[in-house]
Amino acid sequence: MIPFNKPPFIGKEKQYIDQAIDNNKICGDGDFSKKCHAWLEEKTGARRGLLVTSGSTALDMAAILADVGPGDEVILPSYTFVSTANAFVLRGAKLVFVDIRPDTQNIDEKLIEDAITDKTKVIAPVHYAGVGCEMDTIMEIAKKHGLIVVEDAAQGVMSTYKGRALGSIGDFGCYSFHETKNYSMGEGGAILIKDEEDAEKAEIIREKGTDRSRFLRGQVDKYTWVEMGSSYLPSDINAAFLYAQLEEADMINQNRRASWDAYYEMLTPLADAGRIELPVVPEECEHNSHMFYIKTAGIEERTALSAFLKENGIGSAFHYVPLHSAPAGQRFGRFHGEDRYTTVTFERLLRLPMYYGLKPDEVEFVCSKIEEFYSK
Repeated sequence: MIPFNKPPFIGKEKQYIDQAIDNNKICGDGDFSKKCHAWLEEKTGARRGLLVTSGSTALDMAAILADVGPGDEVILPSYTFVSTANAFVLRGAKLVFVDIRPDTQNIDEKLIEDAITDKTKVIAPVHYAGVGCEMDTIMEIAKKHGLIVVEDAAQGVMSTYKGRALGSIGDFGCYSFHETKNYSMGEGGAILIKDEEDAEKAEIIREKGTDRSRFLRGQVDKYTWVEMGSSYLPSDINAAFLYAQLEEADMINQNRRASWDAYYEMLTPLADAGRIELPVVPEECEHNSHMFYIKTAGIEERTALSAFLKENGIGSAFHYVPLHSAPAGQRFGRFHGEDRYTTVTFERLLRLPMYYGLKPDEVEFVCSKIEEFYSK
């Protein structure tokens, strides 16, 4: 059996968890949390990087920091996970979905400006598969119209756009450290913040609306409730698990890239024959090999291929059911313009096994079965 995913595990995770326990501080913002924060800030150049309980709560915090509220509109792709939408729906905003590009599955930057109204508050690009959106154009549009940019970089840790870390380009960036991601703490995430004023407010929101972080730094003699907030701090045990992997982030990245490159090379003949399509990575983007997918002719072929792989002990997956076609998406938003690529991408795309430790002979076996399927 070759599963679709295996959570990353380096070997030091248990050792670091024991250290966190021995430190007698397993709640949030212990020693390992601080190490993770320092890593995030060093790697991305963000003013502040803070661990949170999930990629979803990172987006929730970003929506609060952006002061999104009833009557506001948020522009985003429909081809994304529900968390991207939920963060703004929870604040009472209206969702405005636009179509995606057929090459990267990212929001089509050329369609954003036409979707802007006097109610638009936020643009929320999603970096699909860890491949960056066309951020220069998006940031220019945001600046022209006075909008806030919230990057959903859940899949983008260690990816860059023109040398800049995904998540660090907009006003706020959101990472996920779910077990399906390149680096994991089981459940968890992080928020990246560009400006110091927002960073201070983020600390307060994350600490149940109190200025406890300032108190712990000795900046105030007592802490109190000063703003709305919630408990977004993960346990230091979770942070210890994650930090073991962040220490070896480059090694994990290289291991995944070897599998990605092998898939691409072995499946290129099928792509050249017009049987499938392979991922596209623009020249200005450096991706993190978060996933490898192929595009089939349509949903019937995709379904048959997935079943064939399962029969041969190979896990695969597809996503996303377009949000604008879902009951909640219809209730909380609207699709602006024509759906040329969103739905058809959902029907065609199939993700192949991709995880740290995937063996070369396993990649070869997966590719051989795909070739066998198409030979029939």
